[in-house]
Amino acid sequence: MFDADQIVFLNGEFIPLGEAKVSVLDRGFIFGDGVYELIPVYAGEPFRMPHHLARLQRSLDGIGLPNPHTDAQWEALVRGLVGRQPFANQGVYFQVTRGVAKRDHTFPKDVAPTVFMMSNPLATPSREMVDQGVAVVTAEDNRWHRCDLKTISLLGNVLMRQLAADRVERVERGGRRNRHAAEGQPDPPRDHL
Repeated sequence: MFDADQIVFLNGEFIPLGEAKVSVLDRGFIFGDGVYELIPVYAGEPFRMPHHLARLQRSLDGIGLPNPHTDAQWEALVRGLVGRQPFANQGVYFQVTRGVAKRDHTFPKDVAPTVFMMSNPLATPSREMVDQGVAVVTAEDNRWHRCDLKTISLLGNVLMRQLAADRVERVERGGRRNRHAAEGQPDPPRDHL
């Protein structure tokens, strides 16, 4: 269950969560083409915000998505959202997607990113958990090793297709065009082995 009256931020506006709408053609929905960050807030004060914003920038750079805001703008948005919540300890979650465009693996041109932010109460560990620890389960991180699963997070596919498109563009500017490079495929083998 969620509180439809809780205030969130979407594309330049602080609005009730019940009014927040994102297009089904948003690349975050279609491809998982976006990044997220979470900033913990204690007693109304964001924790290590410069570090979280630096990590956000690394994530955006990693997928070739321009940052839609300066650090000062992000800080104002985070503080604006925090101030609109009824709880002191919060987890401010935000995501930036490549925006709404026709479904195509290559990056769209001149499309505004989608920026969404929300905050939820932050659960802090009990004194007993801090003193005695907690049980954990460890497992191999295989998020990028399961290309056999047709999940809706196609970000890996999008990044590889864009790499191919960028290489084709460079080849075309050089006056040569390789059919296989244009299709994002390697050159065919020279023999049948």
